[in-house]
Amino acid sequence: MKHKLQALAVLLLFGVVKLPLEQHVTHELRAQGMLQEPIRLGVGEDLGQAGIAASLGGLRGLAACMFQLRAHVEFTYVNWAKVDSLYKLVTRLQPRNSRYWEEAAWHMAYNAASYYLYKEELKPALRGQLYHDHVKRGVAILKEGLRFLPRNPRLWEKLAEIHTKRTYQFKNAGDAYWNAFQNGGLNYTERFAAYAYAQSNDPDSWQKGYAILKRLYDAKKATPGLIEFLKLLEEHLRIPAGQRIPDAAPVRQVPAPEEGPRR
Repeated sequence: MKHKLQALAVLLLFGVVKLPLEQHVTHELRAQGMLQEPIRLGVGEDLGQAGIAASLGGLRGLAACMFQLRAHVEFTYVNWAKVDSLYKLVTRLQPRNSRYWEEAAWHMAYNAASYYLYKEELKPALRGQLYHDHVKRGVAILKEGLRFLPRNPRLWEKLAEIHTKRTYQFKNAGDAYWNAFQNGGLNYTERFAAYAYAQSNDPDSWQKGYAILKRLYDAKKATPGLIEFLKLLEEHLRIPAGQRIPDAAPVRQVPAPEEGPRR
């Protein structure tokens, strides 16, 4: 009995000595992106999903891939509720994989939304409601992903695209494109932020867009699109004639009518 107590004491002492070292190593691995943080789920999170995520441990990546494949099968069956449910699991298992958030949002905001919009068996009002509900779901998915990856330019850009093409909330689109640019997005995201601001109904956003485009124009980086939106902002902001750029607004080319069948 005495020897067992001595052995237990040695193990406890070794554990106490080893714990700070393990914590330091774990911290360093997480700082370098080599080890994931433990998943932190909200209070209202589904307990079944939380239990799965917690029990899988190091197999979370493999499990996420399997659930993603299953979601693709449900996509082919246009079972949108199941697609959404499966991607909830995928993103809980791998919350720092931006591709999963992007795919989940794309399925909801584009595939599911368009499916309902053009489903002629439904009444027009219901089609419109389901369309908007799924677009909103896509936005919510990207915002949730950005809680985990706030500096990911790709997710910001995808959020901007939904606001530009689906919700038509151009101020939000401009803010999202600007966040993409600020976090390492490609140069066009800066211009697209200004283009979105120009199409908003917000005078503060017009000022932001004008500042961006005028700076790019002065830096000799003008394009036809940049000049077009800069001229639009000059009108919005009532820039004095002497302070406006000398360029004329580009004339949009109207496609020629298609020819009839050749004989």
